[in-house]
Amino acid sequence: EKATELGVARLVPVVTQRTVVERLNLERLRAHAIEAAEQCDRTALPELAEPVKLDRVLKDWPNDRMLLYAEEEGGAPLSEVATAGPAALLVGPEGGFTAAERETIAGVPQARRISLGPRILRADTAAAAAVSLWMAAAGDWP
Repeated sequence: EKATELGVARLVPVVTQRTVVERLNLERLRAHAIEAAEQCDRTALPELAEPVKLDRVLKDWPNDRMLLYAEEEGGAPLSEVATAGPAALLVGPEGGFTAAERETIAGVPQARRISLGPRILRADTAAAAAVSLWMAAAGDWP
């Protein structure tokens, strides 16, 4: 819902070791996106991809797209690592990424660990915060 309101082009549910798959309902997510688009007069819905496992997402990561991943254990402020060009934001599940997942993500050359501040956020709140920070760093917000 919030990502739609903020103008995100594509949403990809990523399945990690701690993801609770039973809670993922694509039809409900699609309905929320439609309602949010109608509410904010957005003319195009974001693409809603099928859920994909983290390893698969990272396997063929494009060279020209930065991967900004938020993690409870900290990282750089987004404004310090964001650059112009395509980017994707990745937030972890409840409980965060496992140590093995953090290592795998960090192994992607385009990956940059970011901080969303001193609070532990729910995944949906973290996603909205990350999108907002990225938009500000990219110059989309005055």
